Amino acid sequence: MFPGNYELQPTIRLGGDRRILEAGEALARARAIAEERAPGRPLVVVDAYPGVDLQAWKAALAEAYPDAALIDVEQRAALDTDELQELFRQNLTDDRVFGVMSHHRIEAVYDEGKLSALRDEVGARQGPVVLLGWGAALVASDDAAIVSIELARWEITLRYRAGLGNWRTDNGDEDVLRKIKRGFFVEWRIADRHKQDTLYPRADLVIDGNRAPADALAITAEAFRAGMEAAVSSPFRVVPYFDPGVWGGQWMREALGLPEGPENYAWAFDCVPEENSILLSDGERVLELPAIDVVLTRPRELLGARTHARFGPEFPIRFDFLDTMGGGNLSLQVHPLTGYIQDRFGMPYTQDESYYLLDADEDATVYLGLKTGADPRAFAAALEEAQAGGAPFPAEEFVNILPARKHDHFSIPAGTVHCSGANSLVLEISATPYIFTFKLWDWGRLGLDGLPRPVHLEHGLRNIQWDRDTEWIAQLSGVEPIASGDGWTEERTGLHELEFIEVRRHWFTGRTPHHTHGTVNVLNLVEGDEVVVSSPSGSFDDFVVHYAETFIVPAAVGAYDITPAPGASATRFATVKAYVRGTATSEAP
Repeated sequence: MFPGNYELQPTIRLGGDRRILEAGEALARARAIAEERAPGRPLVVVDAYPGVDLQAWKAALAEAYPDAALIDVEQRAALDTDELQELFRQNLTDDRVFGVMSHHRIEAVYDEGKLSALRDEVGARQGPVVLLGWGAALVASDDAAIVSIELARWEITLRYRAGLGNWRTDNGDEDVLRKIKRGFFVEWRIADRHKQDTLYPRADLVIDGNRAPADALAITAEAFRAGMEAAVSSPFRVVPYFDPGVWGGQWMREALGLPEGPENYAWAFDCVPEENSILLSDGERVLELPAIDVVLTRPRELLGARTHARFGPEFPIRFDFLDTMGGGNLSLQVHPLTGYIQDRFGMPYTQDESYYLLDADEDATVYLGLKTGADPRAFAAALEEAQAGGAPFPAEEFVNILPARKHDHFSIPAGTVHCSGANSLVLEISATPYIFTFKLWDWGRLGLDGLPRPVHLEHGLRNIQWDRDTEWIAQLSGVEPIASGDGWTEERTGLHELEFIEVRRHWFTGRTPHHTHGTVNVLNLVEGDEVVVSSPSGSFDDFVVHYAETFIVPAAVGAYDITPAPGASATRFATVKAYVRGTATSEAP
């Protein structure tokens, strides 16, 4: 391990003379823009992502615009709680965790008659008006100045835990998993479509809503576009976040320099652009925005033409850490088959994954596949008995338990029973649909909230592939040499042919050439303390990567080199690189 050099707050430089503004300055600019467009009758529209503290912003806007009529568009025109519940009934289901992906657009959560009346009222205005709320831009006239308040999903999750309810729903005390479900399957989908349809093309200013209004920062629309362009022109990192869990360990706290506080750290999410943030810097101030903005605004440059054609504006590869060092086993689980996830949950592709052992104690193990000869009926009966409070499930009788060593890599195609055992640090390389885990057995534990952790036996038993036995899983690990050069070797390691992700590992002691070949690359430095990612043509500034850091190389980057840093203390280095199989314009077989 190389503790102490992991960067917790990676930034992306805006470049040029672009400035990050204080919120007060941004609101003053919005007023000036609106005055220029409609002298004497300026209209400022503040469209806030669901989860933004509207009451706090209402007070800030009243102070910034004391002469303006302030209209809460949500109060005036949104559907009420019961109407929203009925609208989303088919999406939310009765399950604590799983719903069905919504295809609604922002117009669906508003009363069109009330919106029309508001538009007439605003059109007849004789003085300054401010509109506030998620979807406020639906009322905006062409001469309005539009301000978009952004919010990262991880911040929304933390607010849910602190008592925030869902949009226009009095459920602050409800089970957090149910609130996240409503956000994941409904609200965030609608909100991102609204950003794509209206806010990205029309917003004049963008505000970081992760902060309170008094401390908020903002950028102009031009600077926002420059930040998105900067992200896809160079390697970059999203902001990692960390969370405790019932099985969590202590490796990340020590190796990554995490703060004291939680009893453990179980998860680290350091490449889930749907959830993570990016930090834009002008050299003095740092502004936080959802990383999904990069995906939605620059999908072809980020993903590449072929990957974009296959997945649309969605980042298909996820990297995260599972820390059981000094902790316990993960839940025994299985992920849905593609047809099942499409039919039941409306997701176009499933949660194939793999475990790369970044570190492991001598007793580390991985549970993978069923033992040859295991009886499906006996397996199901034992699970049902354990779930009903009977004898604990005897996993060792039914599931293969394999030794897991540092740098081992295990593929886990959907439908394969699996879990990581205690005393390892797993780099999970997988497809992005990350919440679709069917727990089969959780070793009799309660969650950190004191409630039983959700177990989905019915879903799980319908997806287990019973022929994935001891002989079958032998193909789920192994290394194949691919190429070599001066001071480097390349290997194929995972994933299985049923999965769409290709993973290559490079061992190196000197400069190692890479190329995106037109598709996004996601890498992690799995061995060595510090490397430099550079452009052979000088198209981007040198980018420093430390041990265990995940970084994204956009498709548009093309050629790049990875070289041990001049002051590195390690004598050998390794990266793992993932990309979508079949989308690179030039691939080794």
